[in-house]
Amino acid sequence: MMKKILILITCCFLFSGAVFAQSQAEISRDDEGNKILKGIISRKELETDTAFSWWTENLKGYTPQSQALAELKKNHNIEFIAFMGTWCSDSKFIIPKFYSFIDAAGFPADRVTLIGVDRSKKTLSHLAEAMNIIDVPTIIVMKDGKEAGRVVEYGKYGLFDKELGEIIASIPTSPVQ
Repeated sequence: MMKKILILITCCFLFSGAVFAQSQAEISRDDEGNKILKGIISRKELETDTAFSWWTENLKGYTPQSQALAELKKNHNIEFIAFMGTWCSDSKFIIPKFYSFIDAAGFPADRVTLIGVDRSKKTLSHLAEAMNIIDVPTIIVMKDGKEAGRVVEYGKYGLFDKELGEIIASIPTSPVQ
């Protein structure tokens, strides 16, 4: 019960910050000169900051998995919490495609919270520890303040969107509020 309360409080904190367009992240550089964002990140920052030129490049050639897209279009009454490392090659590859996936479904941007971790998989306010983040990217599907499932890195099929679609399909749909 205490863990559920902690997750609910964490989510309330996260989603209250998700509506702001600017980053709420600590900025640093690693030994290789990579810009590290630790905390809540805005999508716009990743799309426009020249330090993240990989964003546009990694959108090329991506088409969302059709069944997963259909499931997301049917259920906009969920939230996503995505943990990533701006230094991590898997995050650089998957997170732009994740946003392309939700865009294709017309999914509301204010129902997605993106959180950056450092190379130690730590973030501000111990959010990564509270959500048991081991590897990045990790995309968590939330329904009514509870975790419905998560995809870690490429997922069990090597297709993050296919696995997200399965998680979403397992959630009973309800009218968008």
